[in-house]
Amino acid sequence: MSSPASYTRKQPGQRREEILAAAAGIALDDGLERITVRAVAERIGVRPGLISHYFPAVQDLVIAAFERAASSERTEVLLGEGTPSERMARFVAFFASEASVPLSRLWLNARHLSRFTPALAAAIAAQEAAYLERITEIVASGLSRGEFRTADAGAAAVRILMAVDATTTYVNDPPGPERFGYSSFVADVAAWTLGLPDGALG
Repeated sequence: MSSPASYTRKQPGQRREEILAAAAGIALDDGLERITVRAVAERIGVRPGLISHYFPAVQDLVIAAFERAASSERTEVLLGEGTPSERMARFVAFFASEASVPLSRLWLNARHLSRFTPALAAAIAAQEAAYLERITEIVASGLSRGEFRTADAGAAAVRILMAVDATTTYVNDPPGPERFGYSSFVADVAAWTLGLPDGALG
């Protein structure tokens, strides 16, 4: 980390992105509660007053950090080349991997805090709607190509996202034999609701 004395002037857009990236990193590493003006300032090597200039209310920074991390996750796991089946397989594989743990913890953390923060609840709802829209597009594309068989693309997307949310509930549990089957749950539900054979998605 550089010291505040080595401060370099950046364009407002660049500085705001730097602040958001740092705050999102803290959210993923330590939780949304750990986002403070001082913590973000220390991470990027500036004075706390600079953070407050861009985000006078720390709650706004917390919400923006959640949105940044969640939208980056959506881009990572739902975009990309391939057939609808290949894209869906990548999506469910992500949630069966250790790579999903920080993001799953973030969502669980955000849902808990949203009980007391209406603005965060609204941000969660918006991110969920974007997720559903993207998953529905993949399912609809698979239906048009004859890869999937389901009566309602939107309903299938809801079931898949509910399976993701269900596994997220257990993300803080210690590993052990009692977790047998958790890693394949999203793939199993997705295969079932898309009319695919067991194990077709991993």
